[in-house]
Amino acid sequence: MNGRTLLGLLALVVLGLVAWELRWVLLVLFGAVVVAVALDVPVSLLRRVLPLQRPLALLIVVAGLVLLGWNLGGVLLPDLIAQAQEFTRLAPILLQRLSHFATEVPALNSIERQITTFASWDKLQPLGSQLLGFAGGAANSTIQLLLMVLLAILLALDPRSHQRLVLAATPKTYRPLMADLLRDCREALGGWLAGMTISASSVFLFTWAGLAALKVPLALLSALVCGLLTFVPTIGPTVATLLPLAMALLVSPAKVVQVLVLRMALQNGEAFLLTPILLSRTVNLLPTVALMSQLCLGALLGLPGVLLALPGVVVLQVIAQKVLVEEIMDNW
Repeated sequence: MNGRTLLGLLALVVLGLVAWELRWVLLVLFGAVVVAVALDVPVSLLRRVLPLQRPLALLIVVAGLVLLGWNLGGVLLPDLIAQAQEFTRLAPILLQRLSHFATEVPALNSIERQITTFASWDKLQPLGSQLLGFAGGAANSTIQLLLMVLLAILLALDPRSHQRLVLAATPKTYRPLMADLLRDCREALGGWLAGMTISASSVFLFTWAGLAALKVPLALLSALVCGLLTFVPTIGPTVATLLPLAMALLVSPAKVVQVLVLRMALQNGEAFLLTPILLSRTVNLLPTVALMSQLCLGALLGLPGVLLALPGVVVLQVIAQKVLVEEIMDNW
């Protein structure tokens, strides 16, 4: 190994350590890129219809989103608040129902005793400091979210200047490849975001209608949770099903079966029919790749890593296809 190779490896190690120390900054930056692409999709569509400058089109889109969110909040927020209060009233009843059910099953009964033993006062006292740490983490996450939104607006306001900056930092020989990469990553990420938004909205509406037809308590709150967790494929829909199942248990065991059938039908329809149609022209992520990316980034970065795992895999898949497959493996 000559000195030049050793110096290059050392530079890579140093660069990796710096990236790890700045991982939260890079996470906020990537999140801002995802939000900027999400804003750029309607901005581009609006500019195709009307001869508007990008700042004016972005202002119209942001104002439209704020107005839409305000109106939806005015319609749904009172019901959500009422259902959240109803959930606090129903939670003790649900715990009693689960406790009664656990006494009838020996395995669950032993688990209940272990939980009761663990939940002693001496062992619950450290929760106070943990709650304070959670509050500090929530405040930090709020600041990071605000910075992410601000960066996203700045990126969406003038994407070409940032693209030229990336191209200027690329060696001249590889600038055409980098330009193709940026274009393909933007198209894939924009298509994925648009497809997942339509898919999540459909899951929310159909789940709400189905739970309301079955007369399950807290139908709106359960449907909203199911719709939001659609953005976390593989893990999200399974976790989201727990809330409507718990609410159905308050009615009857037969209602639990009905809700389970409803959620399985909607989840399979979304996963195997709606999402493949919406994403047929953009990305085709394997479930194993999606799950492993969520597990890895979740272990490294927590909940933000889980939320940004899928957009990251979409971008990495485009890079792997253009660089690893077409530029390296095909020429080998």
